[in-house]
Amino acid sequence: MEKDFWYMAESRMQKLEAVAMYNSKMESKVNYLVGDNKIFNKSTIPYDNIICEFLSEFSKELMKNKISNKFPDIKTLAFWCREKNIINLKKKFESDKTRVGLGLIFHITPSNIPTNFAYSLIFGLITGNSNIVKVPSRKFEQISIICETLKKILKKEKFNLIKKMISIIRYKDNDNFTQKISSLCNARLIWGGDETIKNIRAFKLQERSIDIAFADRYSFCLINSDKLLKLNNYETNQIAEKFYNDTYLVDQNACSSPHLIIWFGKNMKKARFKFWNILHEKVKKKYDMPEIASINKFNQLCKNILQFSNIKKQERFGNFIYTIMLKNLDKDPNNIKGKWGFFYEYETNNLEKIAKFINNKYQTLTYFGLEKEKLKKFLLNNSLSGIDRIVPIGQALEMSLYWDGYDINKTLSRVVEIK
Repeated sequence: MEKDFWYMAESRMQKLEAVAMYNSKMESKVNYLVGDNKIFNKSTIPYDNIICEFLSEFSKELMKNKISNKFPDIKTLAFWCREKNIINLKKKFESDKTRVGLGLIFHITPSNIPTNFAYSLIFGLITGNSNIVKVPSRKFEQISIICETLKKILKKEKFNLIKKMISIIRYKDNDNFTQKISSLCNARLIWGGDETIKNIRAFKLQERSIDIAFADRYSFCLINSDKLLKLNNYETNQIAEKFYNDTYLVDQNACSSPHLIIWFGKNMKKARFKFWNILHEKVKKKYDMPEIASINKFNQLCKNILQFSNIKKQERFGNFIYTIMLKNLDKDPNNIKGKWGFFYEYETNNLEKIAKFINNKYQTLTYFGLEKEKLKKFLLNNSLSGIDRIVPIGQALEMSLYWDGYDINKTLSRVVEIK
């Protein structure tokens, strides 16, 4: 059923009054998964106690849901927004400044990561904002589970305020709706490819409203071969498990999932053999590879062989792992991007050689066997325009309030100067 969209604001008398209404007839249906077509601009302080309590109950409800336990990404979400982590995030944020949320946030979330919309919503809530969240058109089961859990908790009377701060919607090809919400919101969080961001930015914002764009990015992994070879089989299995979680859990779709593996050290050949074979055994047991993946990976391999002149060698571990060793790196990372277990490799004994290839497309560097201080010096000494995150293998998908170089706490709230 089509609905008009009401935007509500809190008046000075603490009563809700409509300040704008969307009357235009929808070109296509808008489906409200959580909340309805009435929302109000309620700015609270970041990490308001009731918001933290709400997220804690949301986490507990997800954890005890037997159906959600089938999905590792939902379990990760539930663990991330548990009470202990939210308290830790609050402690890191606390300062002597008075901050409040920006107001109404319009979230346009990516089409290929089912749980991303939930993280984006939480970003908005904990920074003190009301939220309209557009989820992917594709009907992922994870989205349904998360939305049903949210609706269940929002029925509690103590969360009546939060109920009017959340509207989760799904629609396709409705520029009128996007335009109207864009004209009302105080900020847009746009997750997606460059073309998506360009299209959304065509819809004007209010003069003081802001866009936060999480564009298409590229990530890579750095492994010290000598340190890897010092590990026993159990320890190597642990590293392979963490690498699996960084990549195969999301079919390498996440911007933070590595596509390129850079080997560093003296015994790279031996380390590679050990690592890929252990990973292969793990992937065979755990990964439910889509049928189309085998065809697409083989097609990509054939295209690369025909088009690339810098291929040193290529290897296949069944249909589960394809690797291409490069003689040198490509200046455009989009040319060496894999999926479903397709990886590019490069060997070097000198990290400085890769610095000139790193541009602002690079987001996350995962690593094993190197010291944080060495990586920090590498970043700063080379004045790199890219790399916003440097984390150990296994933490590529771990969501943080520092993302794509943005400090989310500060970006989605404003300072009130009081003298």
